[in-house]
Amino acid sequence: MIKDLKTVILAAGKGTRMKSDTPKVLHEIFSKPILGRVLDSAILSGSKENIVVTGHGADKVEKYISAAYGDYAVCALQEKQLGTAHALMSAADKLKGYEGTLLVLCGDTPLITGKTLFDFVKFHNENNADITVMSALFDNPFGYGRIVRDGNNNIKAIIEEKDADIETKKIKEINAGIYCFNWKTVKDGLFEIKNDNSQNEYYLTDLIKWGIESSKKVFPYVLQSGDEILGINSKKQLAEATKIMKMRKLDELMDSGVTIVDPDTTYISPETEIEPDTVILPSVVIEGKNKIGKNCKIGPFSHLRGDCVIEDYVKIGNFVELKKATVKSHTNICHLSYVGDSFVGEHVNIGAGTITANYDSRTKTKSKTTIENNVSIGSNVVLVAPVKLGEKSFIGAGSVITTDVENNALAVTRSPKKEIKNYIK
Repeated sequence: MIKDLKTVILAAGKGTRMKSDTPKVLHEIFSKPILGRVLDSAILSGSKENIVVTGHGADKVEKYISAAYGDYAVCALQEKQLGTAHALMSAADKLKGYEGTLLVLCGDTPLITGKTLFDFVKFHNENNADITVMSALFDNPFGYGRIVRDGNNNIKAIIEEKDADIETKKIKEINAGIYCFNWKTVKDGLFEIKNDNSQNEYYLTDLIKWGIESSKKVFPYVLQSGDEILGINSKKQLAEATKIMKMRKLDELMDSGVTIVDPDTTYISPETEIEPDTVILPSVVIEGKNKIGKNCKIGPFSHLRGDCVIEDYVKIGNFVELKKATVKSHTNICHLSYVGDSFVGEHVNIGAGTITANYDSRTKTKSKTTIENNVSIGSNVVLVAPVKLGEKSFIGAGSVITTDVENNALAVTRSPKKEIKNYIK
């Protein structure tokens, strides 16, 4: 844990290229807004307080922050978007009296990891730096500000693409837009920045320039993986970030002993835990936070929507959907079934086409289904929650169950068969 660290996350941008009414930072990867993923990494790095600078769609962003992060984050409004330094100025009131380390992040970089940020801040503190600039090496640096170094390999300047000459554009080291400041020694320089540029905006790169000219200790920190600073400015970039995030997770799982039959078609959220010897078949999508035990088989074409706990030796078949479900060991949920807001015991067999009907559209409430150990459920059964199936009970195919079933009982609900002779003639 890094002591005395606060974070400011710049999240006021409109995201025009997203072509959406949703604020850019609230677009989701694996069911979590990209801003949430940045906040998670900031918290993992050891940040004591996180200040999110809002602007476009501020009401929606603030509502999300309040609901999802509570005491972990506060918001500061940037009423007019006048540049990155102006965004940091908008958070200054919430930093009054603070003299520790300040980490500044972009709200649209969901691939940055807590470990990278921890190492970045640690490097800054160990060097007693006033300013540390995160950089990366790109084969195609077009569009990024370039890091210009002097003969001693120190940062000399950061030059934006539009201001760069031919030689500067050849530089492959780019500014990642992530900074660490000794706030005690740097905060005064923030308000000396001028907006005498073509955009009439205040840029954080000018604070770096101020630091160099004021003989402050300015250090570069070269990021090992440029993927981590991929910014999201379009739906295409959102899809690219999703693929990178999912491959990180799949690589981690395969290295730990999980079989991923087809990584190209499999999507598993970073928050999901899976134990060794479980097999994930093609076209499986797992979102949210889940825990899956060992020796399970999931899929193909299964969808876990989050908050699922699946114990050992469970089979989740073709086209099965689960949400907020606990499934105990040695249970089979066969194809074309939906199990939500449910507890399913051990050695249960759920036949094809079975669903838990748990949502009341009038009251907007959801009820729970409980299925005890050793229950057998035939195909095409509807369990209307709230309902409980007792231990070793047997549910006949095609039944609609609206009341509890006792232990060891058979429950069947069927209309009498009608046969009209010679109907076809």
